[in-house]
Amino acid sequence: MNEELRAAAAAANLMAVERTKLRLAFGLACAERVAHLLEDSRAKDGLVLLRAFVEGRSSEVALRAAGDELAAVARSHPGSKSLDGGSHAAVSATHAVAHALAGRALDAADYAAYAAVYAYGGYAVSDPSAFGSEFDWQVREFTRLAALNAD
Repeated sequence: MNEELRAAAAAANLMAVERTKLRLAFGLACAERVAHLLEDSRAKDGLVLLRAFVEGRSSEVALRAAGDELAAVARSHPGSKSLDGGSHAAVSATHAVAHALAGRALDAADYAAYAAVYAYGGYAVSDPSAFGSEFDWQVREFTRLAALNAD
């Protein structure tokens, strides 16, 4: 859990209704950062739809439908069938997309960070320092987007 990000989100009043655009934009940024780990085409399509919505090229109805679908996709992801656990990064990346579509930006950030670190290797997720660069990026990106989306 990225405590510095949570503090920045609280300071920016991220959970307020009027901050929906910021929540979606930040969730998108986090999910796009791990898009290369996605295996399911529906997750990739959901990310494209979220980008279109953030850019004003898609409807809220489409966003909600994609969010519902991706929540089910994420819950049913088979995970890794191999001993190396490499597909667990794909599971977390899929959850990042599902949470981003639902406007749960901080959850999307958590899953994206986990996916990014897991992609190094399963051993890395048990080392808190392995998350440092990802957490730093998240805070910088959130701060940048919050400045662009100041209401």
